[in-house]
Amino acid sequence: MTQILDKLSLYLEYPFVRYALLVGVLIAFCSSLLGVTLVLKRFSFIGDGLSHVAFGAMAVAAVVGLTDNMLIVMPVTVICAVLLLRNGKNSKINGDAAVAMISVGSLAIGYLIMNVFSKSANITGDVCSTLFGSTSILTLSKFQVWTCIGMSVLVISVFLLFYNKIFAVTFDEGFASATGVKAGAYNLIIAIVTAVVIVLSMNLVGSLLISALIIFPALSAMRVFKSFKAVVICSAAVSVVCASLGILVSVVAGTPVGSTIVAADIVMFAAFSLAGLLKRGV
Repeated sequence: MTQILDKLSLYLEYPFVRYALLVGVLIAFCSSLLGVTLVLKRFSFIGDGLSHVAFGAMAVAAVVGLTDNMLIVMPVTVICAVLLLRNGKNSKINGDAAVAMISVGSLAIGYLIMNVFSKSANITGDVCSTLFGSTSILTLSKFQVWTCIGMSVLVISVFLLFYNKIFAVTFDEGFASATGVKAGAYNLIIAIVTAVVIVLSMNLVGSLLISALIIFPALSAMRVFKSFKAVVICSAAVSVVCASLGILVSVVAGTPVGSTIVAADIVMFAAFSLAGLLKRGV
């Protein structure tokens, strides 16, 4: 145990490890806030769908040769999020069918583009690192760190500023509209913020694991707590702890960052499920 702590203290002296921890905690915190709303609105799978959209956009950016792929990835993901979350009820293809269609289509087209047009000598490695996360979280520049901090502060500010409206739209959109709340506008805000969080999360856990970062902390908190506020606070705490633990374990043990964070989330979910059973006296 002492050797592990000594090793951790040694690694924490390096700026890249501190950058990874800071970015990881911020992304996990933002994901947990949106996760509670998405789970309650029965859009848990949207993280997976939008992450595949982002993967397809990243493939296009790589082929075009853009040094900053955010110029394509962010707007494309935001547009798809708006279409899915805001207009889903008014379209002929809605709900999980629309998410599945966009998810599979974007993933297939992105992989096809990378195979046909990419000039990279290691296409398989590029695809795997994008889908399952890579060590890029440990090679962040100061500009990337500050960009993530700025976007995270924006997401957190929007959530806190519109907390009551988001709460109303989450539980009963029809009633919220009847009381004068502009449900469409707040659904649009939720869609945009969700897209931003998903794009930020890709470097941390990869396209295929983003849903876990959004869903597991919320579901863990719901095993024990029932009020919206308590669930949000607990979800944020669980997400931050799991992200920190996952990054530190991956640095020390050399395991994949994204997979290690998700494994920590799974263990935490099992622990909270057991705590919920004990609380109900089963």
